[in-house]
Amino acid sequence: MQSRRLVITGDVEQQIVAHARACKPQEMCGLLVGHTSTDSDVTSAGTNRVLEFHPCRNVAASAIVYTLDPKDYMRIEQSADDRGLAVLGVVHSHTHTEAYPSPTDVAQALDPLWNYAIVSLKYDPPRLRNFRIVAGEISETAIDTI
Repeated sequence: MQSRRLVITGDVEQQIVAHARACKPQEMCGLLVGHTSTDSDVTSAGTNRVLEFHPCRNVAASAIVYTLDPKDYMRIEQSADDRGLAVLGVVHSHTHTEAYPSPTDVAQALDPLWNYAIVSLKYDPPRLRNFRIVAGEISETAIDTI
């Protein structure tokens, strides 16, 4: 399976980092909203273009795991759908470790079409990486910041 590129604006990336810093020492979480485009080349997987970052409450209130508030998810998904957009995936932070999916992250990754972005606060500046997780298999995808 080819992975879709993830395209975000610098402003969205700054919002993600700011939310991660504000939630520390707990993990933060939020949703990526935008649209998917298909490239004209049939061998290409296309692009996920993130237009919005929506912070969500981490109901786990934990420094080592996150659980999206279901009410936040429903509200954001409905709003995106009403505007012809889609939830493209989730982003969360790792406060002291690398931006790489943990076994818990992999176990929670139920949607093979989603992006699973992680921002690591281990570094300054923080590092944002994106992954696809399909049937327990992790593949990193490029993030293009525009």
